[in-house]
Amino acid sequence: MKHPKGAAIALALTTSLFLAACGGDEGEGDSSGSDTIRVTLANHVWTDTIKEAIPQFEEETGLTVEITQLGEDQLSDQYNVKLNAGSEDLDVMMYRPLQEGKLFATNGWMADLTERVESNADWDWSDFQEGPKSATTHEDTVVGVPIITEREVLYYRKDLLEKSGYDAPPQTLDELKEMALKIKQDNPGTAGFVARTARTAAVTQFSSYLFSYGGDFEVDGQAAVGSDEAIAAYDMYSSLIREAGPENVSTDMGWPDSMAIFQQGQAAFLTEADSLYRNATDPEKSKVAENVGFAPFPEGPAGRRSYNIPSWALGINEGSQNKDNAWKFIEWATSQEQALALQQAGNPSARNSVWENAESTKNDPADLVEASKGSAENGVGHDRPLVTRVAEAREIVGQPIVDGITGKDVAESAQTAQEAFQQFLDSE
Repeated sequence: MKHPKGAAIALALTTSLFLAACGGDEGEGDSSGSDTIRVTLANHVWTDTIKEAIPQFEEETGLTVEITQLGEDQLSDQYNVKLNAGSEDLDVMMYRPLQEGKLFATNGWMADLTERVESNADWDWSDFQEGPKSATTHEDTVVGVPIITEREVLYYRKDLLEKSGYDAPPQTLDELKEMALKIKQDNPGTAGFVARTARTAAVTQFSSYLFSYGGDFEVDGQAAVGSDEAIAAYDMYSSLIREAGPENVSTDMGWPDSMAIFQQGQAAFLTEADSLYRNATDPEKSKVAENVGFAPFPEGPAGRRSYNIPSWALGINEGSQNKDNAWKFIEWATSQEQALALQQAGNPSARNSVWENAESTKNDPADLVEASKGSAENGVGHDRPLVTRVAEAREIVGQPIVDGITGKDVAESAQTAQEAFQQFLDSE
């Protein structure tokens, strides 16, 4: 969920002190480390907001923060080069747990934070939601602290539901399909449902269907996309689009494409990340802004099991000679005080206490807040296979979605994906 930063928030985050000059010691190699903490961050609203508060941290600690800020692709390239070379000139790293976390942890590039997160009762690791925590934990070792989260929720058109005689959004996936089909029938030219259709892009949003049917991509190293639960989930997702979706729907839509259809008033339902909601509620972007409602992700046979993931986290380079001071920065940046201010500025926190504080969500639609909380309950900490070669895995497990949309046999496609994914897992 993203909002412009208000002046009051900026004042709460920062002080009148000027940002300490960049540069400094390269680290002494001893336990105390350097007074300069080298922090590498992505271009993101979280980064823009935390930078305003850094003078406060520097004043309180006497440390200097030296920031390197890069785009996502540049960030990944730098990490891969420097971490692979055992570089010591990275201390704190902002990284994507579900995209590169397993690769980094498996290669031994992430410092073990387990004792650090468990030793400070006031900072309170138990306050963090279980889904995001699981995504920053590798083989029972904590390697990162979640800083930004998102969940899948149901977007819907209040006016179209009312026109078709519904006074509430669907509670289950079966009800979603029933209502989507009726609304499409009642409104020629308008789809009952829309979602991502591209093979790799759809995987993340399909995951909530998979979990809610009781499935997963793999279990204990064994592929599970050919299970009865997975086949049922593939069938539900693809048939919603095939039967209730737009006419002549393409199979290469990412979130901007499916969101555009919803924004133009051409669909009644959309399942998508809550972090994208302003695209649907901003009158300058959306023709249906005043009629958009939100609900938790609908329940499946296994209950409501949306993903609840950290899109970004902070970790420490195992090669850093300044781990103690690097942890001081992370501990401060992820404290309850900073998490609250950051969520008010549009960065959904992983802390339960922040979500329970009405001040953190006062600028959000009330039904969106409840939808996000509902989707976070029993939330799953991943939305794609947890592997080192993520892009390749998404190609494999996403194929049955496309096949189902185009009318092919979903069960047969899922079995083909099962075999291919097992070979992939074996190669991992």
